[in-house]
Amino acid sequence: MAKRVNVVKFGSVSVRVSDDPAGDVARSLAVRLRGAIRRRGSASLAVSGGSTAPSMLAALVHEDLDWDRLTVWQVDERVAPDGHEDRNAIQLWFMPTEMKLMPVAGDDLGIAAMRYAETLPDRFDAVHLGLGDDGHTASWPPVPHPDATVVSSPNDVAMVGDFHGRGRMTLTPGPVNQARGRLILTTGKSKADMVRRWLERDRSIPVSHVCRSSTTLFIDPAAAAKLPG
Repeated sequence: MAKRVNVVKFGSVSVRVSDDPAGDVARSLAVRLRGAIRRRGSASLAVSGGSTAPSMLAALVHEDLDWDRLTVWQVDERVAPDGHEDRNAIQLWFMPTEMKLMPVAGDDLGIAAMRYAETLPDRFDAVHLGLGDDGHTASWPPVPHPDATVVSSPNDVAMVGDFHGRGRMTLTPGPVNQARGRLILTTGKSKADMVRRWLERDRSIPVSHVCRSSTTLFIDPAAAAKLPG
């Protein structure tokens, strides 16, 4: 049976509702990355962690890509020892390409964040993001978290204090919004309210700092339950 995909436009944001949003993100990323390799000889991708990332990454590795010409960075990472189960990096071990992992196991994480920023490309070809049920994306915490101001940081990479049990290193809105495209993946009924609030331009939630132009939201029917009429 053919998979049903419903595409809705909310201003400059495209919303794709399907039963396989993770697979849709993987296929869309593959198209973008193949195009970048064809035009510029290489491609750059930043990927987030979270509960929806593993299924998307598992689908992506089966796509036809010149993996030797792709480099992958992390959007965010939890501060934990190398190999710890809390690390987003453990979701990436099977990726057949060059990985630029965030260095969160050292002592001076401020300097580590600055050095990681120096490795970033001038402009990502694509950035994959998630959306939490508190409205966060990347590791940009909501108010009243003391580091909610990270969304205004002049640095490309910044540190965030304890957020959902771990300190974080994260890309800031600068490099995320300079990317050629952003793909947000979120699923489940617990996300439906934040999906609605973002599409209605609620400026109080962290995801509102994501540029809407050239951004596509991939969701399942449960997360689409409260789409604005």
